[in-house]
Order: sequence, then structure tokens, then C-alpha cells
Amino acid sequence: MRGTGRPSLPAFPFLDHDGPIAFAHRGGAGGGLENSMAAFQNAVDLGYRYVETDVHATADGVLLAFHDRTLDRVTGLTGRIGDQTYARLRAARIAGEHPIPTLEELLGTWPLLRVNIDVKSLEATGPLAEVIRRTGSIDRVCVASFSERRVSALRAALGPRLCTALAPSRVALLRVASMSRLAAVLAPRRVPCVQVPDRLGPVPVVTAGLVALAHRHGLHVHVWTIDDARDMNRLLDLGADGIMTDQIGTLKEVMLARGAWPT
Repeated sequence: MRGTGRPSLPAFPFLDHDGPIAFAHRGGAGGGLENSMAAFQNAVDLGYRYVETDVHATADGVLLAFHDRTLDRVTGLTGRIGDQTYARLRAARIAGEHPIPTLEELLGTWPLLRVNIDVKSLEATGPLAEVIRRTGSIDRVCVASFSERRVSALRAALGPRLCTALAPSRVALLRVASMSRLAAVLAPRRVPCVQVPDRLGPVPVVTAGLVALAHRHGLHVHVWTIDDARDMNRLLDLGADGIMTDQIGTLKEVMLARGAWPT
């Protein structure tokens, strides 16, 4: 049971959703075509309203929806994205078949789709702010990063309407506070969500105490990357407000069984 209740704040359009959010992580990386237009299309066809992606900027400032700093793992090319022009990278193919999409292509193809964006480099912050402005997407994106500096740069560029996730240092404080009576300022003003792994090695991160504390501070809790149905159910029982998964079919089945899939 969800004993903690849903947080009443803040009022960001990105988070305006009835019930827990199902995120297709990298579009659904379990299918082997992560961050490709084919993966995102599959998620949309399954009924996903939210996807998660990552962004890197090319040497000439084009923003790509791509996770790794280098091309080696998922394409037939090598080298760092930030060292190469978009003209060269257009030849790269995910799983040997699918071109790397730009973030603008992703946002433009599905104008109602909400996109959680992990900013992978400081060089990507300027191009990302430009893409969000140019596409009018500020109310349907949420920006996260392992670097507080990157997210702060985007808040400064785009203002208080931008939905962002809590920086890792603040997440650590939240975890410590959930295990004690520590009183602390947990989040900068108008940061509406915390996006965390279920565990860090053997140490659990998402607990009933952490979820309850986050909710008391108006924070939504999104958990990544959860691919097992038992873990999905456990986290939803704890009160998680969103699950990011590579196994998008499994998460849909779990949420349908709980009566939580959007109609």
C-alpha cells in the first residue's frame, strides 16, 4: 500500500500525471536498439507517454540522443562524439541499422511525448537550452545529470519553469536524512523530483523512509533502471512515483495488473 501518499507539490506540467509514471529508459534499451527512433516508436506504440534519453553535443553543436561518450559500444564507428562533426556522425548506425537521432528529431516527431533528459556533458548544456527554446518544449521535458553544474547551467538559462531532478549530492543528503532525525535543506527551491537507483551495490537507496521524506518535501521519486517485475511491484508498493525500465513490456504488464496503466 502507498502509505506515504503522493506529493502535492510542485505544479510542473511534466509531472502532471495520474498515478505513477512509466518511463521507457533510452526508449526501451532491452530491445537492443537503445536511443533509436525505432525504440522510441516501439515505446509510443505500447502506450508510453514518457521516455528517457541522454544527450551529447557534437563538435559543431548538434545535440544527439545518445548515452555513451564514445560511439564504440552501439555503432560501427569509434571515437568521442564531442570530437566529431554531425556530418560524420550521420553515417553511424545503432546496431548496424538505425541512425543516431537528434534530440530535436525526437521532440518533433512526437509533440505530446514527455522526455526525461540526462545531460552527459557541460558542452551539451548550451545546445540543449537552444533546442528546448526552439521547439517550445520546456513544459514537457525534465532535465537530470550526475553533475549539479550542468543542471544549474540549464536552470540559469531557462528559468524556473524547467523541471529538473535533484543533484547527486542532495540525493545523498536525502538518504542520510531518511535514516536519522537530521534536519536539512534537501533541495533547491522548485526542484520537483529525485531520480535514483534502487541500490548502490549492496546498499539500498530507495526505502520507505526515503520515499516518505521526499514526499514530505514535495519531491517525486523516480527509480532507475528496474527490469524485474518483483522489483517494480516492490517499489510501487513503497510509493515510488515513477519507474524507468529497459523492459518496457514487463513494466506495462505490471502497471496494467495494478490498474495503474494510463488509458
